[in-house]
Amino acid sequence: MTGLEPLIPIFFFLSVASVIILRGPLGKALADRLSGRAAAEDPSEAAALKAELDDVYHRLEDLEQRLDFAERLLVKGREREGLPRGG
Repeated sequence: MTGLEPLIPIFFFLSVASVIILRGPLGKALADRLSGRAAAEDPSEAAALKAELDDVYHRLEDLEQRLDFAERLLVKGREREGLPRGG
């Protein structure tokens, strides 16, 4: 068993490091996640995210309206000039 002796200290070190890490906050968070208990979210953060999402939604609506307007102008310009439609 001459090939396995160097692995014993490595295995011991990894085992001790794993126990230390999993006993700390990372282990607690992992245990909470696995048990289905979610971390309590901050209501003010959720409200801020909702407000930001509403803002993005309204900006998207404005962009859609501008795109529709630009498309209508292009169609009118092509109809006036009598250019064939590209496709």
